[in-house]
Parts: sequence; C-alpha cells; structure tokens
Amino acid sequence: MNYIGELRVNWRSLLASTVGHGAGLAATAYIIGTFAPHLLAEFGWSKSDFALLGTATLLTLVCLPLIGRLTDLFGVRRVAITGVLFLPLSYLALSFFNGELRVFIAITMLQVIFGTTTTSTVYSRLVAERFQNARGLGLAIMASGPAIVGAIGAPLLSNYIDTNGWRAGYQALAIFTACFGIIALFLIPPHEYLGALPRSKRQARRDYKVIIRSPAFWVIAGGIFLCNIPQPLHGLQLKMMLLDNGAGPAFASKLVSMYAIGVIIGRFVCGLALDRLPAHWVAAVGMGLPSIGMFMLASSIDTPWALGSAVLLMGLSQGAEGDIAGYLVLRHFKVDIYSSVLGLVIAALGIASAIGAGLLSLALKLTGGYDLYLALTAVGVLIGSGLFLLLGRSNIGDREIAG
Repeated sequence: MNYIGELRVNWRSLLASTVGHGAGLAATAYIIGTFAPHLLAEFGWSKSDFALLGTATLLTLVCLPLIGRLTDLFGVRRVAITGVLFLPLSYLALSFFNGELRVFIAITMLQVIFGTTTTSTVYSRLVAERFQNARGLGLAIMASGPAIVGAIGAPLLSNYIDTNGWRAGYQALAIFTACFGIIALFLIPPHEYLGALPRSKRQARRDYKVIIRSPAFWVIAGGIFLCNIPQPLHGLQLKMMLLDNGAGPAFASKLVSMYAIGVIIGRFVCGLALDRLPAHWVAAVGMGLPSIGMFMLASSIDTPWALGSAVLLMGLSQGAEGDIAGYLVLRHFKVDIYSSVLGLVIAALGIASAIGAGLLSLALKLTGGYDLYLALTAVGVLIGSGLFLLLGRSNIGDREIAG
C-alpha cells in the first residue's frame, strides 16, 4: 500500500487516536498554565510550592508500564475507557475544591494514575499496528491532538476564565473531555490487532527480558530522560516563566498559543522527516532544539522577538518528541510489545519531569527566578539529544527485537 493509501484506508483509527489523545491527559500540559496565575492569586500559593505539583508525574513510573502492558494484552478501547470516564469527573472536582494545595495535588495525582490511559502509550498503538510507510506522519497526526487543543483552546479558555472565573473554566474542560473522549471510543475500529500470540501465551517475563537486554532501549530511555528534565517549563510553568521574563499577560497568552502552534509544526515536520531520513539524526536534531530557546530565555535578552523565538523552538522540539519516542520504539521492537516498551520509555519521561519539578522548586527558592534552572537543564538537553546518535551504530541500532 502506498503512502497516501495507508492514510485513506486507516482514517478511522487515525481519527480515533487523534481525538482521544487530544481530549486526554496530555492536553492539560497546554491549558493548565492558564489556570495557574488565577489560582496563585486567589489562594496565595507561592511559585515554588506550585512547581512541586510536577512531582506527581513520578506516578508514571508505576502507571505507564502497567498501562502499556494492559494495552498490548486487551486493546486500546478497554484501557482508554477508564480515563475517558475519570478525567471529566476530576475537572469537575477541581471546580469545587476549597483552595487547599494538598487537595489540588491529590486530585492531580489521581489524574495521573487514571488519566494515563488516555495518553500516547495507549492511543498511538492504533497507528503502530496499522501503518508502515506513513508511520511517521501517522504518529505526527495522532500526537498533534493535544497541541491543536492547546493552540485553539488556550486563548479561548483564558478569555472564558477572565469573564466567568477559573471554576467555570474547569467545568467547561470537564464537558469538553467527556464529549470528545466518548467520540474517540466510538471511532476505534471494532477489531484491534493484539499481537501475533494469543493473550494466554504472552509471557511478561520473556517480553521484559528482551526489552531490558536491548541496548537500543537504554539509549532511547536515557535520551528521553535527559531531554525532559525541563519538562515543567512546557506546561505548568510556561506562562509564569514568560511573565517573569517581562512579557505582559496578554502577550504571554499569545506566546502560549505560539508554543502550541510550534508543537503542531514540529509534529508534522518531524513525522515527515522520520519517514524519509535516518531516525537517529532526526531524533538528535529534533530533541536538541529547545536547548537554544532555553539559553535564550536564561540570557538578559527579553525582547518580544527573542521570547517568541525561544518559545517557538521549545514548541517545535516538544512536537518532535511526540513522534520520535513512538517511532524509535517501532524501529527497534515488534508491534506485539509496542505499548509495553513505550510505557517504560514514557515512564522515564515522567521521572525526568518529576525530578525537574523538584529542581525547579529548589531553584526558585534559591534565586527567585528561572535563569539558573534554564541554563543547567539546557546542558542536559544537549547531552540527551546527542545520545540518540548512538542508535546509528550497528551494534546498537541494527537489532530488531522479536516480540
């Protein structure tokens, strides 16, 4: 089947994965920052305390590998339905909470536990099992769901919150996630591919043994880890970081939308590149881009063009990451264990994000600003992106693991 033919034949799976991912937990990274200034102003939370919220992603260490395994065994629909039902309820709960930071963190932790069933670890399997020639583009389209929601929804939600309050904003978010999550479930094709072996013969010990023994797994996970220590800056802290760098509230909201647009562009450029160029080079370049933007933000240059360029570079890389992780897993592992491997890789991302949140909180307490954190984590991003070049070595990158 040719490139365009794959997209035409598998449109339903692609649309289901894109809509489901866009209405899932990943979308909160683009819109949670819209609530942050209002919550801090009303309840008097400090920026350093709020930064600790990112440590909730440590739960992905347990959740994502388990969810990935369950997806390989039972399919996307049966796993995703948990998050589709829970996420709207959690947003509704946040609209009524009393301002206690511990309650907010607890609800966020529950979102991570149950909401990870609506992430790319689950939905990208619909693309992985059906695409070959257009795999990079298919993953790009799927991964663009949350960014499209962010690009369109962030300014709309910001205006809505300014007019009706942050509680009404959470209620609107609950309605959105419920409606589109259910639509995604109905779009999933009735017959899903669950691997070459029947479920009863899938042995976790065997599958995880070949994963752990793979050099490619450790390179992919290590690169993803180092490149995602500054992950808190891409969501919770993005708008506040821009305000701290001299952007006004209105301009900061526009920059958040620009970031989301950069993510969408990065998704498609990277997806097309992965289908045509060596994946390890695409990964190294794509994942290394935010270091430039972070160094710019850490500098004394705070002109509108500098802030815009920095945010755009960070968005382009975040977009590339959504394609790279899934594509590299499919490049080096069989589709039978795709979600099991991807769950482990994304868990490494979650650990990095949690560590990054702790480091950011410490940096904010010590310096009161973001510059030190930006400079140090930018160096980590450069090292992590360089790791992907190791996948080009024959003793690492040319092994394909049987599932």
